[in-house]
Amino acid sequence: MQSVLSLILGGGRGTRLYPLTKSRSKPAVPIAGKYRLIDIPISNCIHSDLTQIYVITQFNSVSLHRHIANTYKFDPFSGGFVEILAAQQTMQHEGWYQGTADAVRRNIESISSKKYDLVLILSGDQLYRMNFQEMIRTHLISKADVTIAALPVDENSAQSLGVMHIDSGGQVTSFEEKPKTPEALSRMRVAPEWIDLQGIRSNGRNFLASMGIYLFNRKTLVDLLTSDNATDFGREIFPTAIKTRKVQAHLFDGYWEDIGTIGAFHQANIDLTKPEPPFEFVIDGNPVFTRPRYLPCSRLEKVQITDSLISDGCVIGKGCVIENSIIGVRAIIGDNVTIRNSYVMGTDEYEISTEAAAAMASGIPLKGIGSGSLIENAIIDKNARIGRDVKIINKAGLVETTVDSPTHTISDKIVVIPRGATLRDGTEI
Repeated sequence: MQSVLSLILGGGRGTRLYPLTKSRSKPAVPIAGKYRLIDIPISNCIHSDLTQIYVITQFNSVSLHRHIANTYKFDPFSGGFVEILAAQQTMQHEGWYQGTADAVRRNIESISSKKYDLVLILSGDQLYRMNFQEMIRTHLISKADVTIAALPVDENSAQSLGVMHIDSGGQVTSFEEKPKTPEALSRMRVAPEWIDLQGIRSNGRNFLASMGIYLFNRKTLVDLLTSDNATDFGREIFPTAIKTRKVQAHLFDGYWEDIGTIGAFHQANIDLTKPEPPFEFVIDGNPVFTRPRYLPCSRLEKVQITDSLISDGCVIGKGCVIENSIIGVRAIIGDNVTIRNSYVMGTDEYEISTEAAAAMASGIPLKGIGSGSLIENAIIDKNARIGRDVKIINKAGLVETTVDSPTHTISDKIVVIPRGATLRDGTEI
C-alpha cells in the first residue's frame, strides 16, 4: 500500500464566476442546493481511502475555511485530516501564488516528508466521481513518474483544454495547453482505435484532455518544483517532464465538468434536475459528504413542482410553480411565485422576528422571494431579498453586462443576483 498525500488547489480569483466569487473562493461556491464544490474532490478522496488531505487556498478563503472546519472531522487515531494551507508571506516569498505549480512549490515543506510515496493533485472546482485507487494502480503498473487523468473529448472541446498525445503504451509524448492553431491541434490527435482498445468507446472523440488531476512520485514532484521557477503545471511543468520523465495517461470516461463560467455552472446545476441526471450525489452507498445541518423538512403548500430539487428547511408558499430548478437550504418563497430553469441558493440563517420587523418597517423585503415574482434562467445567491412582483427574466436579452451593479449581473445570458442583494417590489430585470 502506497502512502498518498492529496493536495486540492483552491483556485485563483474566480473572475469568470463573478459575482458568485465576490466574497468566497471558487471551491466554496454552493452547488446542488446543499453542497459546496470543495465537497466533490474531498469526497472522492475519502471514498478512495485517501484521508490525508491539504487544501491550498488564497482568495476569499474565510467561508471555505469555515466549511471545512465544520464538516471534515476524522477519528484522532486514524491519522486522517483535511487541513488548510493558506497563502502567507514568508522571508522567502512576499507575493501571491503565481500559478498552480507555484502554489504547490510554496508549500513544499508540507509535501516533502518521506512518509509519503505519492502526491495526488486535484482541482477544487470540478464536478465528477472517480476512484483514485484505479489511477494509482495505473501509475504503479506502468512504473510512471507522473500520471495524468485523461478524458476523451472531441475537437471542439480540445481547443479549450490541455491535451496530450500518447504512444501505444499510454505514455505521454507531448502536451499542449489549449491548442489554438489547426496544426497544433492535428499534432495532438489520437487514433480512435487506440481509445477503443482501452475499453472506452471513442465515438468521435479522438483527443485526450487533461482533467487537472495529477499523480506524482513525491521525489519527482519535489525535483521538478525545485529545479526551476515554473509556475504552471500545464504550460510549463508537463512539457518539461515529458522530455526527462515517464509521464503516463490514465483514461477516464465518466461524467466530468470543469465549472469555470457562469454558463457552465448554471447548466451543471440545471442538468442535476433531470429524471436521469448525469451526476449522482449518492452511488452504491457512497455519498458526497457535506456539512451536517439540523433543519426541518421543507414545507410546501399546494405547489406545482416539475423536475426540480428542493433542499432542507425551505418554506414554499401556495400556488408556486417550480420547473427545472434547484431550491437551496432555508429558502423562503412567497405565494404564487414562478421559478423556471433557475438556482435559488437559499439563506445561511433564518431571519429572526426582530430583524424581519426592522426590515419591514424600513420598507426592505424579507430574505427570500416575495409573492407574485417571476424568475427564469437565473441564479439567486444566498441571503438575497427579492420583493413582491419582481421579474428576473433578462427582458433585454443581454448576453453580458459591463457594469458591476449591486443588484444583478448578466453573464452567458444568465441573470445572477449577488449574495445579500436587495430588489424592491416591482423590480424588473
